[in-house]
Amino acid sequence: MIAKILKIAALCIAFMLVVGVSAYLTLTFIIKSEDTVIVPDLVGKDVVSALEQLTDLQLNTKVSGSEYSQEFPKNHVTFQEPEAGSEIKKDRDIRIMISKGARTILMPQLVALSEQQARMIMEENGISRGHLSLAFNKDIEKDHIMAQVPAAGVMITRGAAVDLLVSMGSRDTELKMPDLSGLSLDEAMLRVERNNLAVGEIRSQFDKQKAHNIVIGQEPLAGYRVIENSPVHLVINRPPGKSTNGILHRPLYGSLLQYDSEVGFLKKRVRIELERKNSSAEIFDDYVKPGEQLWILVPRDQDAAVFIFEDDELVKTYLYEAW
Repeated sequence: MIAKILKIAALCIAFMLVVGVSAYLTLTFIIKSEDTVIVPDLVGKDVVSALEQLTDLQLNTKVSGSEYSQEFPKNHVTFQEPEAGSEIKKDRDIRIMISKGARTILMPQLVALSEQQARMIMEENGISRGHLSLAFNKDIEKDHIMAQVPAAGVMITRGAAVDLLVSMGSRDTELKMPDLSGLSLDEAMLRVERNNLAVGEIRSQFDKQKAHNIVIGQEPLAGYRVIENSPVHLVINRPPGKSTNGILHRPLYGSLLQYDSEVGFLKKRVRIELERKNSSAEIFDDYVKPGEQLWILVPRDQDAAVFIFEDDELVKTYLYEAW
């Protein structure tokens, strides 16, 4: 009887040992499987995709360096360690090598591009800038590429330099300043326009030895070389204090605004701003003597407002309707 009981007890103990060992092995396998992952194949994939894939698997990315590769495009993985299919624990490092692209490439087309666009393409392809030359060219827009060396389509090595010729646009046309002295204001402005120049500031002074309302001074002086569309400032022989609501007459370009500086002892800084529908401009900014008169040409092709400041304080406002 005792022997039978001992036999049964031994069988129970053996069964419990088998169950315990099985449970331990099963639990160990589950824990081990949860802590390990299979290394994916990263070679040939772009860096962003490789990084996302490793992050999802809770693996760390370590970039060992970069190398030129004729096989893989720029910013793609060329090598990995451990290799694909390996079983490793989570939070371990995966080392990768990144492609810098092919060592030799075809020279891209830069002619007719802006200098900024050309620089971006050169940086993307690992091309450095060589000599930069400038030249006037009426057919190619300013700051655009006129020529390049090497030419587009030539096989070059990354890191090679390219020489660029950049357009400065059309050369400024030089003119001889006409003599405007003795002309009426309208005649002077017509001559300024016909010579492809612009009317600038119009001031008045009075010389009783000369006829009224004629040009007695100009800047630049007659005979000087000037650039096309540059401003011409005029001085009109006009007695002080004689005007009709600030407007002398109606010229071809717009209205003439007369401004009389107050009598005193010190110069004042006068600043005049022109506000139009979609733009604003400062048309005068200078120190003016006491009692001096200014004549400002106000364009009348659209509604406008003129603001006059003395020493940065607004003193007068004029409103103009378009003709």
